[in-house]
Amino acid sequence: MKKVTTTMKKTKSDSKQESEADSQLIDVRTGDVSDWRGVTLARIRLLIQQADPEVIEEVKWRKPSNSMQGVPVWSRAGIICTGETYKNVVKLTFAKGASLADPSGLFNSSLEGNTRRAIDFHEGDKIDEKALKALIHAAVALNSSVQVATRPARTQKRPKSA
Repeated sequence: MKKVTTTMKKTKSDSKQESEADSQLIDVRTGDVSDWRGVTLARIRLLIQQADPEVIEEVKWRKPSNSMQGVPVWSRAGIICTGETYKNVVKLTFAKGASLADPSGLFNSSLEGNTRRAIDFHEGDKIDEKALKALIHAAVALNSSVQVATRPARTQKRPKSA
């Protein structure tokens, strides 16, 4: 007997429910880390949401090495950044950070790569909120410009010759 499988197209309400569920997972994730790291990640999350209220929050890359909790990811027209907590640092990694201007010098980690850049926040560090929001805006603008540039051009159909 042949097994029949069906796929369902995701609707906007499905995507919204997934996004809300992921946001709740991020709530749990920031709450699970009850020291300065959880407070810092929660503060960064709030600043990202303030910088771009249309940002999409997701949890990706669930695996045993991160206790199956996954990694908080913020995106709009592509990944903006990810947030992770480690023993001594909260790391905010910008997917296309190497392409972003950083006049305030926030990037202090992953500087050797050709694509990503990161900001490591240590205990007691003050967050430059204005500069961080500017980086978020720049990342969204970059993602949006890349999306427009890579969208295939519409072609006109030529009428058939008789």
